[in-house]
Amino acid sequence: MRVSVAAVLGSVALAVAASTLLAPAAAQRAVPRAQTAVPRGDTRVPFKVGETLTFDVSWSSYMVAGTAVTTVRERRPSAANAAAYYIVAEGKPLPLISRLYSLYYKMDTLLDTATLLPQQMTLYSEEGRRQRLGTTKFDRAARRALFELSGDPPVKTNVTVPAQVQDGLSLLYAVRARPITAGTTLTYPIIDDGALYTVSLQASATERVRVPLGELSAWKLGVSITDAQGQRVAENVGVWLSNDARRLPVKMQADLPVGSFMLALREAR
Repeated sequence: MRVSVAAVLGSVALAVAASTLLAPAAAQRAVPRAQTAVPRGDTRVPFKVGETLTFDVSWSSYMVAGTAVTTVRERRPSAANAAAYYIVAEGKPLPLISRLYSLYYKMDTLLDTATLLPQQMTLYSEEGRRQRLGTTKFDRAARRALFELSGDPPVKTNVTVPAQVQDGLSLLYAVRARPITAGTTLTYPIIDDGALYTVSLQASATERVRVPLGELSAWKLGVSITDAQGQRVAENVGVWLSNDARRLPVKMQADLPVGSFMLALREAR
């Protein structure tokens, strides 16, 4: 698995899992010879359009190696009777490090406002001279996900997925809307580069966490990530969500084959 755990630089999204994220089904009313769908209500969430979170990214021996920024850009119509939050995460190294090796990651997702499930996600990366663009489109009715990777030749994979499957970035935002108490254990499927993974999460008691933004009380969520063969793909994975109305991801960490990453919240607007 490549650093497509690039959610690590994009937002370390594969660190969280949630159980039931579906809102009640949309109501319908009968009309002569047809049925007209009533617009679905948005699920209540602790974030809003315009929210921008800026993180310091530490990597292995570098105290601060770069920055990651996640933004809820807009709420837009996305399909018949549906709307979605357009959420973007970008990660890049500090100028000194970029002189040694150029890196840039941009991950975006369309998060359905009613179900808090992704409709589509893309991941663009630049690593040195190598550019890469992957897109995953979800067909919820058919329980399929179409993954396309640009290149010569391009790669296309059509995967059968569980009904509640998330992508990395959408999962980070969806879990913020879920109630958490000490001892909560959750398991959830996630798709990355056309491959399925299982993310299991366990919440422990709140603790005080110091990050550049300040000292906050946060739930500690320990995370286990395994591939389709049951092999762990990361160690020491954790996410800390603030224990307040905003449920901010104040700290995220993961030990990966390419090194240890930690994101610490610097600014929340």
